[in-house]
Amino acid sequence: LQSPENALTEVKDGSIDFNHVSFKYSKSAARMALSDIDLHIRSGEIIGVIGGTGSSKTSLIQLIPRLYDATEGSIKVGGADVREYDLTALRNQVAVVLQKNELFAGTIKDNLRWGNKDATDEQLEEACRLAQADEFIQQFPRKYDTYIEQGGSNVSGGQKQRLCIARALTVDPEVLLLDEPCSALDVKSSAVIEEMLTELKKQYTIVIVTHNIAQARRISDYAAFLFGGRLVEWGESEQLFGCPVEEETRAFLAGIYG
Repeated sequence: LQSPENALTEVKDGSIDFNHVSFKYSKSAARMALSDIDLHIRSGEIIGVIGGTGSSKTSLIQLIPRLYDATEGSIKVGGADVREYDLTALRNQVAVVLQKNELFAGTIKDNLRWGNKDATDEQLEEACRLAQADEFIQQFPRKYDTYIEQGGSNVSGGQKQRLCIARALTVDPEVLLLDEPCSALDVKSSAVIEEMLTELKKQYTIVIVTHNIAQARRISDYAAFLFGGRLVEWGESEQLFGCPVEEETRAFLAGIYG
């Protein structure tokens, strides 16, 4: 993928629009991974993207920072087609925290600067405060100069996840994409992450990929249900989870979640 000539370098806000988007990973693929996705997210909202294994949840969010291009339709971020942006500028403003993020051998500061190599100490500390990581970092004898073992083996799963989220926030993005952020965490750590995300929505648009319906219900403003690469239900979380849904979605939920 290439940046276009005269590329845009500023993302105006965190709004995201999927306009009848279909996508497949190769021209020879027999079927689309995503089919006719029409989805509109306003800036400053938390969106839960829910679906079982193989429903193409991760494929959906990978199109937002233009890790792939849509096969059909268009995706807009901040009101502009993602193909109009400078790739580096777009990806700085659409930060991604994957399900299996890694910490590397080095200090906490070294790891955080993988997100933004030019970040000042003050910017790193602010990102950690937002990600609720500063509190436990301050308890280490060497604080931000604490050495992290390869893979983060000397910190807990919840601490590791908060450091990875802080790393994504060092660029102060407009959009934060999280792929199963709590899947490997215990209940207490998950609760901390959920509280933190609720606070972060005051500053960022947040899209959370999750299998966990209860989690999506607690923290998201809207929920999108994917099944077989199709958007089968979309709406406000309170209404969607509190009211009967269409027969196809009920069958999907029963099959995936019992």
